[in-house]
Amino acid sequence: MKSLRCLVGLLLMAAPAPGAFAAAIEELVAPAKKEGAIEFFAAGTLGAEGAQKLGDAFNKKYRLNLKTIYHPSSGMARDIGKTVSIASAGLPAEWDTMLATDAHHASLWLKKAHQPFDYAKAGVNPGLIQYDSSTVILAHGFALPAYNTKFLSPEEAPKSWDDLLDPKWQGGKLGITDAVHHLARLATAWGEERTTRYVKALAGQQAIIGQPGHMFSRLQVGEIKVAFTLGEGYVHSAKLSGAPIVHAETVEPVIAPATHAGVIKNARHPNAGRLFNIFLATPEAQKIWQQYRGESSAFVPGTPAYAYAQRRKMVYMTQDRAEMINRLTTEYGKILGFTQ
Repeated sequence: MKSLRCLVGLLLMAAPAPGAFAAAIEELVAPAKKEGAIEFFAAGTLGAEGAQKLGDAFNKKYRLNLKTIYHPSSGMARDIGKTVSIASAGLPAEWDTMLATDAHHASLWLKKAHQPFDYAKAGVNPGLIQYDSSTVILAHGFALPAYNTKFLSPEEAPKSWDDLLDPKWQGGKLGITDAVHHLARLATAWGEERTTRYVKALAGQQAIIGQPGHMFSRLQVGEIKVAFTLGEGYVHSAKLSGAPIVHAETVEPVIAPATHAGVIKNARHPNAGRLFNIFLATPEAQKIWQQYRGESSAFVPGTPAYAYAQRRKMVYMTQDRAEMINRLTTEYGKILGFTQ
């Protein structure tokens, strides 16, 4: 993955000056004004305040007065499935753009539920555009095992992914979220055979399964000792609130889901959605996202995520791995008991 970071770095350095794209931006501003609103979907950990800050900064940057409506996720896997079903039926989308992981956008892309757009023409660096110009990379959120230092010492915490197969975590001490794509991503580093063996062994740990928010709550009160993976957003929220929940930092490779933004097929406000996606790649939006989600881009030199990624073995996802990860997510979900 080092070569991927180098490629993105070269693309970033080769990007033309922002002023060259003013005309393309203005072509979106006028119709966005007529649409009158932007509805965006994002993780619940962004929070109403963070969403409002994004909306206010978006309106200010493009001299708009759009009504900004935030749809927090009630369960990412379920929300993606619903979005695909609505798009397949040709019905109006529930929101204009979705801020979701690259794995979730893989499902949308494979089901042709996006509206592609020439984001490069509007000034977004090509290195941050994925899924046949359907999405823009906003940030990376590192996913690792997490634990509560009140109930588990650093010495007792897992030191590797294989440590989570230790019998000491059996009997409800381990929690696994429905972000099964985290496991599927390990196949890009380990290969399918090894990863599938690992998932089958993990299923024998009698883990508690559920949505990330529920697992975060169980971890806080000590109902589980370790969450198999927890995204950066939850650990950031814990830090802000003073909850002693941390990542097991010695575990490698680090799973690095990227948050992408993509306009959904049959969106009610598509031009506002495209403009919002472009805005999310700007320094103004990046600063707000970092403040409220604790995430930044691992592909942009100078960001906290970039500095972190230089020190660790990382697992990234690219468009060419979308089919495999989507397929394995379904397979592993069945093995772990999330789906039948």
